[in-house]
Amino acid sequence: MSRIFEVVQAMSGQGNCITIPTPYLDFFFADPQAHLLGAILNQLVFWSGKPSSQENGWFYKTHEQLAAEIHGAKPDQVRKAVDKMITKYLPGVILETKRKVNGTPKKHYQVNGEALIAKIFPPALESSVLPNGNGDIAETNRQKSQIETAKLPNLGDGNIADSYLYTDQYTDQNKQIIKPVGQLAAPADEPQEDSLKIDYEAVLKTFHETLPELPKVLRLTDERRTALRKLWKGYDLNLEKWGAYLRYISKKCRWMLEDRPDTSVGRTWRKKDFDYLIKEKCYLKVKEERANDLPKVERLDTTARDDAYLRIVTQRRKPRNEVETIAQKLAGSLGRMTDYDARRAWTGIWAQAVAQASENDLGRLAG
Repeated sequence: MSRIFEVVQAMSGQGNCITIPTPYLDFFFADPQAHLLGAILNQLVFWSGKPSSQENGWFYKTHEQLAAEIHGAKPDQVRKAVDKMITKYLPGVILETKRKVNGTPKKHYQVNGEALIAKIFPPALESSVLPNGNGDIAETNRQKSQIETAKLPNLGDGNIADSYLYTDQYTDQNKQIIKPVGQLAAPADEPQEDSLKIDYEAVLKTFHETLPELPKVLRLTDERRTALRKLWKGYDLNLEKWGAYLRYISKKCRWMLEDRPDTSVGRTWRKKDFDYLIKEKCYLKVKEERANDLPKVERLDTTARDDAYLRIVTQRRKPRNEVETIAQKLAGSLGRMTDYDARRAWTGIWAQAVAQASENDLGRLAG
């Protein structure tokens, strides 16, 4: 056991681990892939300071190479993480282009050092001055000290602090990404800031006031917050659009707001609730007008059909409703047929008239 522990000790420590600067992790803190993004950024900064055959600090790295360097990630994961970093977090800081190397196009990167420092260490830090009991600006000094001791690499002459990233290429594949001591972390009992700025209290208030028929929401759980954030982000919602969505349901989708008994199966279809309305499936149905109330379709009543045949075809009397009016127009020259053939034709005409009347009702409702 002692020998095994010696092997474990040999694998541990700075020389066999990948470390990530804490400012990088703090910058990506809100992202679930903070460590992956920090490790990739670390490598890009590292290689930006190395001599390259390309001018102006451009260098090329494949996603496979980056994945091999940071360990614990597949090339496709690295590709997606790089795209996210460039488009979402560091636009204008990490630049990319394609250039030929020995006749083969390669993805090249360039790091704008000044822009990176401005992102990682925003000027707001120095303006956050909180005097202590003696009037000293201890907080500012502490923050400056953190920046100075971070040992940012000199992006111009190729120097970089070993503490940023050290990879021992001769060790086996059992690598780990170490989260350095001292990294700032949000307390577990404090909610993280919502980047979408959703006013959840206003969301619930609008729901309760617009759709009082539906069950009241007693608690906005994490699951409900997640569903709302997904809806807000996916469809660029705001409080005004949320209210319009609920008002549309109140006016055009009454079936969601009522308990409707179904005697044919001996059960009651329950009204919908808040959880149903915040699902993407429901939102799309409403937006695409697939959730609108349908007009009541007149059942194919054979008694009404036969009675209408006698009055309209045989007795030439006026129709009493829209279905009979449509059927009369479709009947044409039934009077010249035998009674048997005319009745058979009338059956099809009546079904067509019922369907047409239903379509007309739906058209009026949509208008």
